[in-house]
Amino acid sequence: MIARLLVGLVRLLFGAYPRWLGSAPGPGQRIYFANHGSHLDTLTLWAALPPALRRRTRPVAARDYWGGGGLKGLIAGRGLNVVLIDRQRSDAEADPLAPLHAALAAGDSLILFPEGTRRDEALPGPFKAGLYHLAQRHPQVELVPVFLDNARRSLPKGSLLPVPFICTARFGAAIAPAPGEDKDAFLERARAAVVALA
Repeated sequence: MIARLLVGLVRLLFGAYPRWLGSAPGPGQRIYFANHGSHLDTLTLWAALPPALRRRTRPVAARDYWGGGGLKGLIAGRGLNVVLIDRQRSDAEADPLAPLHAALAAGDSLILFPEGTRRDEALPGPFKAGLYHLAQRHPQVELVPVFLDNARRSLPKGSLLPVPFICTARFGAAIAPAPGEDKDAFLERARAAVVALA
């Protein structure tokens, strides 16, 4: 019920139009990774997916922001079924990606923002290592770059009220780590795949 309401509201106000440029919707397990400039990014990408894919695709979000109660907790938990990660861990030995590994092992797909935080710029900044580690441990999962257009303008960082701009999610061709490719080279290539969709 909450999920349908969120999708309807996002589509009514912002469009959340999908453009499949290098891939097509399919049943395979995926990590959709995208630029991040707005809290609308998650909803835009999620709403752009067909309903069958949306049901098994879980956004990744920070526990310290989305894990509490209130409206944010309701949207994150009951609406989007997010995978919560700890940005500030008390146990330095704990794997911060453990919840993502568990979700992928259960057959879910993920929505991930590899920059780790929202940016004011349209193009993504450097990617953190998480995407690389997920790709190494789950080679069967397709990595699909996505560029989110206009969500940053519809609800910029620090803004409380959204402005209705038409938002688009451009889905590119899946990538995978090349044999022998090191972490930095892979992360730059992944970032370039998002930038190429801008």
